[in-house]
Amino acid sequence: MTVLITGAGMIGRLTAAQLRVRGERVVMVDVSPREREELHGAEFELCDVTDFARLGEVVERHAVTSIVHTAALLSTAIRRDPLAGIRVNTMGTANVLEIARQKQLRRVVLASSTTVMYSAFASLPAAPIPEDFQYRIVSERPASIYAATKVASEHLALAYASLYDLSVVVLRYGAVLGAGAEAATSVPGRLLDCLLKAGRSGAPARLDDPILLWNGREEFVDTRDCAAANVAALYAPAPTQRVYNIATGQWFSLDEFIEVVRQRYPSLCIAELRLPEGGFAAFPHVRPAPSDVSAARRELGFEAGYSLADTVAHFADSL
Repeated sequence: MTVLITGAGMIGRLTAAQLRVRGERVVMVDVSPREREELHGAEFELCDVTDFARLGEVVERHAVTSIVHTAALLSTAIRRDPLAGIRVNTMGTANVLEIARQKQLRRVVLASSTTVMYSAFASLPAAPIPEDFQYRIVSERPASIYAATKVASEHLALAYASLYDLSVVVLRYGAVLGAGAEAATSVPGRLLDCLLKAGRSGAPARLDDPILLWNGREEFVDTRDCAAANVAALYAPAPTQRVYNIATGQWFSLDEFIEVVRQRYPSLCIAELRLPEGGFAAFPHVRPAPSDVSAARRELGFEAGYSLADTVAHFADSL
């Protein structure tokens, strides 16, 4: 099996590393060059997922059999350039699906997001949220362009699956935690990076951007677990549900999140902050429950392996 991974960000590279351990041939594409040591033995091509002809040529030349599609612009980047986000996240996904249809690829795994749920939080019950949650298509429409692109991508994937019998698996990641330079356009990544740097330096953490704060509780997932879920989805023999929540099943208030970081850095100090009225990442509603992760365990054989404390320790050591 030759796997193409779109996007050479942290999740893409970790997915490549896990596939290489299994002995798979991996080709990665991205719009930015990467150093060889970053690729874990994968081959690399400069390619924009919005370039249909170029992407198809890469798939053909490398005899690609499956695609893991992680290339996307995240919330912060989309706020700066909404049209670029729509091109990359929506048309990029459409290109991947159409190439997979034309080339009759074995499987496509698409990275989606728990943000597709956020607008429905006000009307959902206080019980673990399944993938097929109730959703009012107008009044609970996506509250950000990023979320709108992820809803569109999910529905495009399901349409290709039903119309063309394309084997598609959609993974709905919880708030993905990373740190360092690559976290600059990720809301949860910015939060963790800010707290870790404050803990190391001794200076107060200034969480003065309301997008980094939330009322109630939110769920998070380690980048390494996202990669493991990608690999599990590639190999799953019968992923009949097609869409899966990828998270730990746990959720945290802001105070609880800070306390986990403080276990690593006991002197961590937080500058004065003011919680917004709504939920995470400036969405208007508070999360009523964590996501139901039983389908991923049942159909993909995937279960998150890293707790929030594990994630904090890992990225604290990597800074």
